[in-house]
Amino acid sequence: MSANLLIIEFMRLIEQYNKKIRPELMKELGLKNIMAVPRISKVSLNCGFGKEILTKNSGEKTNFQEHILGSLAQIAGQRPALRKAKKSIAGFKLREGSVVGALVTLRGRKMYNFLEKLIFVALPRKRDFRGIPLESITEQGNLTIGFKEYAPFPEIKIEREKAIFGFEVSITTTCKDKDQAVVLFKAMGFPLEKK
Repeated sequence: MSANLLIIEFMRLIEQYNKKIRPELMKELGLKNIMAVPRISKVSLNCGFGKEILTKNSGEKTNFQEHILGSLAQIAGQRPALRKAKKSIAGFKLREGSVVGALVTLRGRKMYNFLEKLIFVALPRKRDFRGIPLESITEQGNLTIGFKEYAPFPEIKIEREKAIFGFEVSITTTCKDKDQAVVLFKAMGFPLEKK
C-alpha cells in the first residue's frame, strides 16, 4: 500500500466525519454547539508479554520482545513504548522494573489511518466475527476490542511469523455516556452487534 493511498484514505475518513457525520450527530443528539459533538480522541494498542516471557532465557526474551515491538509498529505505524512492572509479585514470578508489555498511543492522522484499517479490513477478517458486542462499550463511552491473534491486519504475513500474540485496541472518545458512544460508533461505520 503506497503512502499516497494512505493519505487519500485518511482524507476520506476525516472529511466524512467533518462534512457528513458531525452535522448528522449534531442534529440526532440535539446539540447546539459543534464543539460538543462527540469524537474519537485517541486509540491505544496494548500487548502484555505474560506467560510467554516467564519460561524463556534472556536472549529468547529479547528476541520475543523485538518480534512483538516490530509487529505492533507495523500494525500501528508507530514504534511502541515498553511498559515495566510497578511492583514485585512472587506468585507471578514478577520483579519490579521488569518489562511486562508494550503500548502504542495514536492521535491525529495516524489514528484515522489505523481506524480505517480496523473498521474496513481487520474486523471483517477476524475469525467468527459477528459484530462488536455492545458490552465492549463502557459507561464513559470508550470501546475496547481484543484480538487473540494479529493475523487480520494486512501488514502481517502470517506464514513468516514465528510466534503469534494477542493484543487489545482501546478507543477513547469524548462521549458523555454509552448511548452517545453507540451513536458515534455506528455513524463512523464500526460493525456493532445487532440486538
